[in-house]
This record gives sequence, structure tokens and C-alpha cells, in this order.
Amino acid sequence: MTAVTAEVRRTAVKPRSHPSSHGETRFGFAMIGLSVLFVAVFTAIPIVASLGLSFFSWDVISSPEFVGLENYRRLFTDGPVLKSFGVTLGMALAIVVLQLTVGLGLAVLVNQRRLIWVRTVFRTAFYLPLLASTAAVSIFMGYLFDYKFGVVNYYLGLLGIPNVPWLTNGFAAASTIVLIAVWQQAGFTFVLFVAALMSVPTDVLEASQIDGAGPLRTLLRIKIPLISPTILFAAVVALINAMQLFDQPYIMTKGGPGSATTTVTIAMYQKGFQNLQFGYGSAIAIVLLAAILVITGLQFLAARKLVFYQ
Repeated sequence: MTAVTAEVRRTAVKPRSHPSSHGETRFGFAMIGLSVLFVAVFTAIPIVASLGLSFFSWDVISSPEFVGLENYRRLFTDGPVLKSFGVTLGMALAIVVLQLTVGLGLAVLVNQRRLIWVRTVFRTAFYLPLLASTAAVSIFMGYLFDYKFGVVNYYLGLLGIPNVPWLTNGFAAASTIVLIAVWQQAGFTFVLFVAALMSVPTDVLEASQIDGAGPLRTLLRIKIPLISPTILFAAVVALINAMQLFDQPYIMTKGGPGSATTTVTIAMYQKGFQNLQFGYGSAIAIVLLAAILVITGLQFLAARKLVFYQ
């Protein structure tokens, strides 16, 4: 009797695996494996290859020649390339500031209680430009802002305003590209901020109203601190994307006029693919990667004092 009872207990506590659970586990590992393979093939391996190639001089035609740190020494004495880093940083900072400001402003506007019914419509409308091809948008915007035949200058002429050199003046060209990049990317930060504002506890907002806080004070003292982790994430992503700006300046201005819109990625493309200096182009890419990592690290350091985690 005792043996039978023990056998019953052993059988009762023995876990039984469902056949479907094994399939779900295999499917999960397969998806993880595909993600790791994608990152390895399209990110990790190219970075390692670029790092190795940066120590060589290679024009595709002849065999690679090891030159050590010569490409990096050349980079830090190359005036046009160093200027492209300054242009990129300036445009990136402008894009990030405007993108966060526009995204947050639109999110606060849409998050008003009286506008709840249009929230979905606005989220779709503001996110749509992000889904469009950057190259196609750049070509279209190039026609819109053309000095002689552009639609923008045409309507300005109807108002008696002379043609504006949107893409033929250095400062105007950089400003136009910044505005176009912000227009296309602001939908991403807008959706993030709408979701973050919707997650702010209502009891905190109600308490602020009872204390007599107005809308502006509630936004600055309560909402922004509570969504600061989302703001940090949006700022990091926006800066990484802006530091790699290529399509808009290359298609619309070819980096001109002069070198006013020549970003680092355009300089890298010119050295590597146009001049067949792949080792030097790889060195520029590695320095750009290092600059992005440093700036991102500074963002996280600043976040220790500026970001509030609940």
C-alpha cells in the first residue's frame, strides 16, 4: 500500500510537457537566432571589416597595402574632412533640438482631453512621412525648393517676395535640409511622447490641479520630469540618426554649395567610392562611430542628473 501511494505521488508531481511548448521554444530560439544573424551580418562584421581596412591603403585595383595609422593621421590634418565633422555636428544638434521640441509640442496638443477623438488621426498623419523613402522625399523637396522653378518660390513671388536661394546659399541650404529632416522624423518622437504622456498617472495630475498648478507649470514640473526617460531615448535615437545624415544633403545639394552641407557620410562616400580610397574612407567611418559613441555616452552621463526614473 505504501509503495502504491508513493508511486501515485511521484506520478502526480511529475511535470508533463505539452507538445506545443516545445514548438514555441524552438520558434523563439529561431527568431532570436535570426536577429543575431542579421546584426552580425549587417552590423558587427562590417564594423570589424571597416576597422581592419582602415589600417590599409586600397583602391580595389591593386592589392591592399598596410599603412598602420597613416589614414588616421591624414584624417586629423585633412581640413575639408574635419570641416564635415563640424557641419554634421551643427546640423545634428539643430535636428535633435527641433525634432524633440516639435514632437513634444504636438504630443502635448494632441493629448488634451478635448482632442482625444482626433488623437489616432494625428498619430497616423504625423507618422506617415517617416514611412516614405528618404531618397524620394529628398528628390521631391529638391523640386519644391528649386530657386527658379520651385513651387515654394512661385507662391512667395505671388506675395511679392523675391526668390529665396533655398539650396544655393550655404546657410539657407543647411537650414532647409535640417527642416526637411525634422519634418520627416518628427513623427517618431511625436508617437513616443504621446504614449509617454498617456502613461502619466492621473492621480498626480489631479493633485496638481487641486494645488492650483496651471497647464504650463504642470507640463514643466510634472509631465516632462515623468516622461524624461522617453525624452532621453528619443534624443539618443535622433542624434544617432542625425549624425549619419546622407540622403537629403547628397540628393538635394551634393554637399554644396561649396562644402556647406557636406556631412561626414558624404565625405566618407567621396573618399571611398568616388576616389577609391577605401582605407581612408573606412578610417573616417570608424572615427564617426567613435564620435557617436562618445556623444551618446555624454548623453547618458547627463541623464543621471536630468532623468527621473519612477
